[in-house]
Amino acid sequence: MDSGSIVPALQVSDPKPQGIYDSVVTAAGCSGSADTLACLRSVSYTVLLNAVNSVPGIFSYSSVDLSYLPRPDNSSNFFSVSPEVSIQNGAYTKVPIIIGDQEDEGTLFSLVQNNITTTDQVITYLASYFPLATRNEVAEYVNTYPDDPSAGSPFNTGIANELYPQFKRLAAILGDATFTLTRRAYLSLVSGTIPAWSYLSSYDYGTPFLGTFHASDILLLYDNPTRLVNPVPANAVLTYYVSFINALTPNGPAAQSASLETWPNWDNSTRELINFQALSSPIIKDDFRQESYEVLTKYTSTFRV
Repeated sequence: MDSGSIVPALQVSDPKPQGIYDSVVTAAGCSGSADTLACLRSVSYTVLLNAVNSVPGIFSYSSVDLSYLPRPDNSSNFFSVSPEVSIQNGAYTKVPIIIGDQEDEGTLFSLVQNNITTTDQVITYLASYFPLATRNEVAEYVNTYPDDPSAGSPFNTGIANELYPQFKRLAAILGDATFTLTRRAYLSLVSGTIPAWSYLSSYDYGTPFLGTFHASDILLLYDNPTRLVNPVPANAVLTYYVSFINALTPNGPAAQSASLETWPNWDNSTRELINFQALSSPIIKDDFRQESYEVLTKYTSTFRV
């Protein structure tokens, strides 16, 4: 699982998701229909395509406040509960997994919110993501991220790359809430039940404003010219993955013959992951931004998108 994990989701019938559906219905010209779903199913492909794309997308101002998510519908035979509830209940397939993130997941999704320049505006913006949460809960989460560009994303770049006031802070918050810290939350729930390995990729930290951004691993792993630029992490990741596919462990024969670092299991006692860097792959503790993690997981029931 690359760059993604469980996202606590609102019920499909809650006002916010219902509003998304209503917008699609209107855009498709179905708002006057007695059965709007039947109408949507009857329109042409082009009409439906334009309608579903009429609501905010991932590169819009709404960013990772996603219009489309797997949402529970209170149905026992389709999608009964939000994904994190299934994980908490042990209702998932017990197979070995690799899950990880790019270090700067949020930068790509924080490029256009340049009207956000103060802490209060960051809180207001993030509160729109979570209609069940109180403003104080959102503020508690935001305040775990220093109002200091050197602490933000792209990480480890000092005061550089601050595209607008609050850019690096917002990028850190959005990347963590959608990808990086929710990954840790998922792992903490499955630890001890399934073999799990985790990673953090940091090999592109020098990319202006973006760092090691969301989907940059696709360029590294599947585009030959880019692989030649960063051969060390590319070869390591591909070898670990081939080993995992064949042996259900990244430390199988392929990795051993390449003399790669032993990739430790992620578990709650050690919380270790591999950090894919430009020239090496050290093992690090998965404890960065722990205060933010604790607040985020404390409010799982209200931080629903």
